[in-house]
Amino acid sequence: MDCSRRKFVRDAALGAASLGAWPRPAAAAGPPLPAFDERESEPFWAAVRAQYPLSPDLIYFNTGGLGPAPVPVLTKAADTTRQLQERSEHGHALFEGARETVARFLGAEPAEVAFMRNATEGNATLAAGLALRPGDEVIFETHAHPGGSYPWLNEARRRGIVTRLFEPAPEDPGENLTRIAALVTPRTRVVQVSHITAPTGIVLPAAAIGRFCRERGLWFHLDAAQSVGMLPVNVRELGCDSLATSGHKWLGAPHETGVFYVRRERLEELAPPLVGAYSGEVDFLPGELKLTPTAMRYEYGTRNAAAIVALAEAVRFQQQIGGARIASRGAALAERVRTGLARLPGVEILTPAAAAMRASLITFRTRPVPYDQLFSRLMKEHAMRCRPVSEQKLDALRVSTHVFNSPAECDALVAAVERVLRAP
Repeated sequence: MDCSRRKFVRDAALGAASLGAWPRPAAAAGPPLPAFDERESEPFWAAVRAQYPLSPDLIYFNTGGLGPAPVPVLTKAADTTRQLQERSEHGHALFEGARETVARFLGAEPAEVAFMRNATEGNATLAAGLALRPGDEVIFETHAHPGGSYPWLNEARRRGIVTRLFEPAPEDPGENLTRIAALVTPRTRVVQVSHITAPTGIVLPAAAIGRFCRERGLWFHLDAAQSVGMLPVNVRELGCDSLATSGHKWLGAPHETGVFYVRRERLEELAPPLVGAYSGEVDFLPGELKLTPTAMRYEYGTRNAAAIVALAEAVRFQQQIGGARIASRGAALAERVRTGLARLPGVEILTPAAAAMRASLITFRTRPVPYDQLFSRLMKEHAMRCRPVSEQKLDALRVSTHVFNSPAECDALVAAVERVLRAP
């Protein structure tokens, strides 16, 4: 029995060839976007909004939780699925083109990129795969998403590692680095931070933290679930050893898509906790498993190729709009919400006031009305979908502003909050 991965992939390709050519990538749907006019940009953003099949009866402010996919992405996923099913093929040969597209988008090499189901799977792959010993320490923030904290808590239970947490500072970026530095001991092995914290949208100084970790030989991991697709992210500039993100938030990719980046120089330090076909090769059983020399070692078994090529299509859609333009639009809308809410009595803004420490998330709470009641009333009475924030007993509401939102929607949200506060 020849278990060589090369033969496995070759035979799969031959099987497809016997049924006909591999399916051509599905063409993106929807009209092209108009030229962007800085002086009058709303027609451009209206054309972007028209690419999303969101119900016109819903004002959606929860991209930080689950972002909708635009029509070109949905079309790519559906057409590729149909073409593969017509020949009953898995389509793994389509992965490499998608890998190149996603790698360029992140400033990485294709060999450093693995496809995952979400950021949680990438975070968990790191936590389970590093060779940590009992007593080794991992630092992360108290605002880490469960997908970022639970993998480490599980390793504390399984292997006896020690987790050390810092409270993210909303006033000064440098203070966050100071708080991390204060926790470092000779047993510290890993520093993980959320690029942008999920509960209150604090932008942490990732590049500065990356330099700090590199100087001390610490593994620096970035949970970028709230940043990739919201603002431009370049792994080289940030200096991270690994990064995990989800496709189904700000990128607007299909559900159950994600990306895991591992810097090439550190691949051999991170063992894949799960392996299977595509992770490596065995010349003949019994024999030695030789892991593939790229991040593909973290992928295994049959995957949904249609979702992966649709993830790449989501990247192309963002590139068509422009990463800097997306970041600027989202931040401007968030600032519009923040400014409007700040004028209302009884509203407390939890997201940092400094522009450098916030982006497209605004979290606030209202003293007269409990956060869960406010969430329900905004949804039931005004068809506005936000996100309740119960983590760390913050008892607040989070608003995400993205490319399909408009200034009018932001103003309507502020007006709706005001009406709820007037009639609690």
